[in-house]
Amino acid sequence: MKIINYSQIYEREVVDLWNKTLIADPIIVNKFRKQALFDDNFDTNLCFIAVEDDCVIGFLLATKRKFPYLERGLEETRGWINVMFVDQDYQRQGIGESLVKYAEVKLKSMGTETVTLGAYSPNYFFPGVDKDAYSGSMKFFDKMGYEAGEESYSMCKDLHGYKLGEETLDKLSKAQEAGFYFANFEYKYALELLEFLKTEFGGGWKRNALISMQNDTAENCILLVLNCEQKIVGFCMRMIDGNPMRFGPIGVKGEVRNFGIGGILFDIMQLEMEKRGIYHLYFISTDKPGRRFYERHGVKVFRTYVDYEKRI
Repeated sequence: MKIINYSQIYEREVVDLWNKTLIADPIIVNKFRKQALFDDNFDTNLCFIAVEDDCVIGFLLATKRKFPYLERGLEETRGWINVMFVDQDYQRQGIGESLVKYAEVKLKSMGTETVTLGAYSPNYFFPGVDKDAYSGSMKFFDKMGYEAGEESYSMCKDLHGYKLGEETLDKLSKAQEAGFYFANFEYKYALELLEFLKTEFGGGWKRNALISMQNDTAENCILLVLNCEQKIVGFCMRMIDGNPMRFGPIGVKGEVRNFGIGGILFDIMQLEMEKRGIYHLYFISTDKPGRRFYERHGVKVFRTYVDYEKRI
């Protein structure tokens, strides 16, 4: 067995092995290219293949930022292992350990002090390690010195026949009486919305809305809440990755959160999706408070991830 830097001549083998090994996360070549090879920070010196008799038996993609990401900048002391897998027929032979150690040495030589598993913005494949689908990976990374952190959750909901409930209609009426107005996005709000998102929630949220505006999907995918002064105080959107079923993010200005606006906004978005024939809603990651919020609205957990990091 030898470890070599990634070459595109192995592309099909890598994707085939991915689908053979990471069975909960099947992928096509185009998605692999988009999220790995075409990422601004992709570096063949941080992408490794384990080869036996010229056949791919393992793969690891690591990342170190070469270009700043919004307000996070370069995150000079941070690196990522985005994804790693080994052919089932070759597991427990030290190949995964060799790939991880190889990546850690490379990352450390580039100034990395902390390695995070998955959770690389904006093109992550996984927000962490799936504790149910890949429980063996948790044991592996525990052994490699990685420390488990918080859990995050992927959630989904069937929207067939969705309608606003009496409780939501009552809350909506009271919110409207208090001067709040719920509306589809219009481009006259573009600059105000971008500034609102940057100030209240950070550059990542601004980037999501900006891409939607650039792609001319914002009027169909973004909802706003305005106060009595016609200023934006709440926002939600969907389709941040081009998939019309993907919901999020959603956020409300801190000073008006006691009015239940977030719940009303989420329910209105569900209705807007059902109107458009979008009968399934999902998102990839939320934290424990987010999980409680969504469960109150009938959304169910379908995957649980665990954060992992290691100081090197």
